[in-house]
Amino acid sequence: MCGIIGFSGDRNCVPILLDGLGTLEYRGYDSAGVAVQTECGIAVYKTKGRLDALRELLKTHPEAQGTCGVGHTRWATHGEPSDINSHPHEAENLTLVHNGIIENYAELKKELETLGYTFVSETDTEVAAKWIGHVYKQIGDPVKTLFAAAKDLRGSFAFGVMYHDRPHTLYAIRRDSPLIVAKTDTAGFIASDIPAILSHTRSYYRPGEDVVAVLCGSDVHFYEESGAEKNLVQETVNWDVEAAQKCGYPHFMLKEIHEEPDALRRTVMPHLKDGVPFFGVPMLDGDGLKDVGTIHIVACGTAMHAGLLGRAWIERFARIRVDVDIASEFRYRNPVLAPNDLVVLISQSGETADTLAALRLAKSRGVHTLAIVNVVGSSVAREADDVIYTWAGPEIAVASTKAYIVQCATLRLFALRLAFVHGKMSEEDVRTRCSALAQEMPAEISETLQLAPQLNEIARRFKEHEHIFYIGRGVDSHLCTEGSLKLKEISYIHCEAYAAGELKHGTISLVEEGTPVVVVITEDSLAEKTISGIREVRARGAYVVCFCASAVADRYSIPADEIVRIPAPAEDAPLPLMTALQMLAYYTSFEMGLDVDRPRNLAKSVTVE
Repeated sequence: MCGIIGFSGDRNCVPILLDGLGTLEYRGYDSAGVAVQTECGIAVYKTKGRLDALRELLKTHPEAQGTCGVGHTRWATHGEPSDINSHPHEAENLTLVHNGIIENYAELKKELETLGYTFVSETDTEVAAKWIGHVYKQIGDPVKTLFAAAKDLRGSFAFGVMYHDRPHTLYAIRRDSPLIVAKTDTAGFIASDIPAILSHTRSYYRPGEDVVAVLCGSDVHFYEESGAEKNLVQETVNWDVEAAQKCGYPHFMLKEIHEEPDALRRTVMPHLKDGVPFFGVPMLDGDGLKDVGTIHIVACGTAMHAGLLGRAWIERFARIRVDVDIASEFRYRNPVLAPNDLVVLISQSGETADTLAALRLAKSRGVHTLAIVNVVGSSVAREADDVIYTWAGPEIAVASTKAYIVQCATLRLFALRLAFVHGKMSEEDVRTRCSALAQEMPAEISETLQLAPQLNEIARRFKEHEHIFYIGRGVDSHLCTEGSLKLKEISYIHCEAYAAGELKHGTISLVEEGTPVVVVITEDSLAEKTISGIREVRARGAYVVCFCASAVADRYSIPADEIVRIPAPAEDAPLPLMTALQMLAYYTSFEMGLDVDRPRNLAKSVTVE
């Protein structure tokens, strides 16, 4: 969840480390620090708070200069956010930064304490640093030390290490946490994610687990535990630094919402052949789907909410049973998996720890796995049996927007493919729906973006309230779940989503005079039922805002205080309507003067369980 940047090169590393950390702020953090190899040894500078606090600290230390260093933004897991708990952490013979969690840190700490080691922080990372330092004393070889120490560490990690007696050299190793390596003609880099290196190069390496990277300037090598050097294929990112910048928008989130029409086209068009879904995956494009039993969609947060829509479409179009599981619970409930089942893992980053663990459980049971991810070569993509890539491009804001839209679009294509293979839908019907997804829907989302003034006005009213409810039926209840998450995560307003029929089974007691209730209606067949729910909450004094397809608004008299008409046919309305709910969340946070792109306590890529 935190960010790592490391540099070894031909110039002062401090500005490079700070700039790199700045590009990783979207990952979520509560403190920041750097370690620099100076003429007098390795110096560490770290502080609680935002990067600006670290920049101010470094202004008072002009001696903080050197051509090799590491930087880190920490998201607290062990110990509160503080200067002491911030990274980097030190042992007497090394300094390191760490992304992940060391699960057995308590027992390692106890063993080190019996050997006379003392600790100044509450973190698992300081324990890891001193454990690796302890092993280094015994072995003396920096690469062999990392392999040996890694065997003792239980959990996840990406380490960037500087040994005090190995000047100008960085060492890195990872397990279940993301880390990339890059080089130019004059320097080498390690980083948690691609944006940190984009201003220097678009080429990078993605070392596998338990491979040690050694960087000394542009001299970069990778080693296996046997000591053999490992040759890695260099990858090239297909977007540049401009794509990771705001380009005139006040926030990344608003920019990424406005990118949804293009992201939708980029994702759908490559997955169509002769107008029908084609994924370039033999299991999906051949007869492999004919014998599929239950489909298990496994994901976290927003990706899981996309899975709920996917379930509705697959069951409606193909009549195949679908279960949707929160990834963090999937393996712990000991799921029943049959040999012909299919487990679909959805993740924007492809590094989500819980989703990766669920994938490995499914594979251990011999069940076929399919990943839907946005990042080429990510851990989930590499380990799944098959992968469908979405092409949302970089998503920097913590609140996911365009990634959700393309995940939903991919699941709709998958549902249509299943329906066609199982004879539940004619090729003509499939082609018509695919055309709507590829052609009409991007235009409908673009039209929806023009609702910004109306949504901003609603946001000004919402910002005054502490509690908000979202209600809908069928597919609409799933849109409510995601819309509610968007609002709460960036505005900090308490809001909950309910299937409209459940509201009267207890929760309606919380509705009082003036309570905002967001109602979603895209399903014509359920519109009258949902309208009954509107009457129920209005009778208790609720202020109702109804988001609905234009055709629904034309057909029914909706007793809402405000109606937001989505310019799309009812069947196509869910995705444009979600764009509107995302904008409502954005403007509410903006009107409250909050940090839209970096909400408190949250991170973009959740790489800890």
